[in-house]
Amino acid sequence: MQIVPVTYDHPDAVKLQEQVQLEYVQRYGEGDLTPMDPVQFAPPRGLYLIAYDAAGDPVATGAWRAMERHSENAAGYADGDAELKRMYVLPQARGLGLARRILAALEDSARAAGRLRMVLETGDKQPEAIALYLSSGYAPAAAKFGLYRTYDSSRCFTKPLAAD
Repeated sequence: MQIVPVTYDHPDAVKLQEQVQLEYVQRYGEGDLTPMDPVQFAPPRGLYLIAYDAAGDPVATGAWRAMERHSENAAGYADGDAELKRMYVLPQARGLGLARRILAALEDSARAAGRLRMVLETGDKQPEAIALYLSSGYAPAAAKFGLYRTYDSSRCFTKPLAAD
């Protein structure tokens, strides 16, 4: 597997984003409506990664974008936050540790960019994602954030990005 940075609107990224949206529809009855702009994921204020298998096919994705206290849907964000977005692994590539590798690379990138805390929002119908985050040192957020912060099914997590 090879993990490489791409732009948010790269054709392979778009293809994987369409797949994750289909999974959201299956799990929640609708896709994720969070507004996102490709420039939010451009270094040094973000990063978008894709994992490719040995055949060169895109099989997993993950990204972060800088957020601040006064960002869109700002409740719960703090200055210096990096928001994790679009973590997804195709079903046929699950169980290979790709999500954990992408997550670690995103945390390293956000830390190097001076971000202080990684934050994320997921839903209660994604227990495998919640298990990944909890086992990677994330804790439930003191305050919810993002577009879905008022939903009962929303689960928000944070992790400090202090230098090791």
